[in-house]
Amino acid sequence: MGAPIMALDQGTTSTRTLIFDDRYHVIGAGQQEFDQHFPASGHVEHEAEDLYRTTVATMRQALKDAKLEASALAGIGVTNQRETTLVWDRETGKALHRAIVWQDRRTAERCAELRKQGAEADVTAKTGLLLDPYFSATKASWILDHVDGARQAAADGKLAFGTVDSWLIWRLTGGKVHATDATNASRTMLFDIHRQDWDDDLLDLFGVPRAMLPEVKDCADDYGTTDPDILGAAVPILGVAGDQQAATIGQACFKPGAIKSTYGTGCFALLNTGETACKSENRLLTTVAYRLDGKPIYALEGSIFVAGAAVQWLRDGLGLIENAKDIGALARQADPNQAVYLVPAFTGLGAPHWDAEARGALFGLTRATGAAELAWATLESVAYQTADLLDAMHKDWPGGGEAETVLRVDGGMTASNTAMQQLADLLNAPVDRPQVLETTALGAAWLAGLKAGVWPDAAGFADSWRLDRTFTPDMADDVRQRKLAGWRDAVRRTLSST
Repeated sequence: MGAPIMALDQGTTSTRTLIFDDRYHVIGAGQQEFDQHFPASGHVEHEAEDLYRTTVATMRQALKDAKLEASALAGIGVTNQRETTLVWDRETGKALHRAIVWQDRRTAERCAELRKQGAEADVTAKTGLLLDPYFSATKASWILDHVDGARQAAADGKLAFGTVDSWLIWRLTGGKVHATDATNASRTMLFDIHRQDWDDDLLDLFGVPRAMLPEVKDCADDYGTTDPDILGAAVPILGVAGDQQAATIGQACFKPGAIKSTYGTGCFALLNTGETACKSENRLLTTVAYRLDGKPIYALEGSIFVAGAAVQWLRDGLGLIENAKDIGALARQADPNQAVYLVPAFTGLGAPHWDAEARGALFGLTRATGAAELAWATLESVAYQTADLLDAMHKDWPGGGEAETVLRVDGGMTASNTAMQQLADLLNAPVDRPQVLETTALGAAWLAGLKAGVWPDAAGFADSWRLDRTFTPDMADDVRQRKLAGWRDAVRRTLSST
């Protein structure tokens, strides 16, 4: 067996570490959840130390599970929840404030002010993003404005800014490396995706000093080595990508036109557009899919803030199910004649609406509506939101309207056959679920394995992709159109401007 690769997947609600052998099989795993903090309406935070603590703990768990010493590893790949923002003291390594999570909406007013000033066109032209509190720039600025002395310390070069990958690399290397990769940089709203560099005008606009920023590297690159005290040996960190880009890689979506959609806390669909940074006319994002050997490959992305989080709401908020996996069985008991719609705008609506002030709503309730109908509407809301994204992608991508869509899916929700059949029915397109569902971690592992020289190139890796099941559409067109029309009406009534 070739040297194994460790993949760290630092997510929104838990941290996971997997170890893959050279046949892409998981031979060791560790996972820990951590607390979510909601200090005010629309605010979502993580303790920075929780992210690092669970990282080290799950790395050690995975090694123990695999019965391996750290010295046996060829390298580590890192993938992470994107846009979540940290600022820390370079000398002490301590974060100045809790991490502000990608879901957080506290800077919505600031984004609205910048839009009124006419700043969005320039921001979008350079970054491919829209002015929204989802991204890192206004979060970093908020921390500088709300922690005493932070702005002066930042100007003096005493503070470091980073997304979660940068924070973990800094800590794992003992403060020796302050770096990020091009995919995570492309989500900060401070990075010019065309020039592949931080942009001084954007830094001025958001009030973020350049001295705080990490070095931007390729996805497969040298990110230093771990402090030997952490795992028992120094291990090179050789791959980094934001979680959605890592999933795109793990799904082997290397060719232009390939689409993947990941269903975790949120839902994120990416369409590979090759070397072309395709400008969206339908409020999608243009982003970096990956960068290898200095060459960026781009993608159109649609971001849904709430997917699996809606299932968690049924479980934790309403107590309708004990375990997330129970939702499929409950949903199948629903009355098909009821037209119940859940618009899960718990933290606003993402693409293609980008309404930070929208909040969740239920429509079509009757006295006969019960737990089963709510479960069905919750799963169906994910399919409806995906349909909105793919419709926008087909309009933006040249020839996309005529192209046949085959969606490759991954993430926790894809284990539900009920949810995946709903998805195929409402998209009117095949949905392919791979044998390896750990595609996010696998993508990070491939980057590290590629850099280490122990895993094949993109073409060789793509040949290894294996199908578990294809879900094919099985819904009458008139039913589909009626359902989609009902969904669009529900969204219209949910938007804050309505």
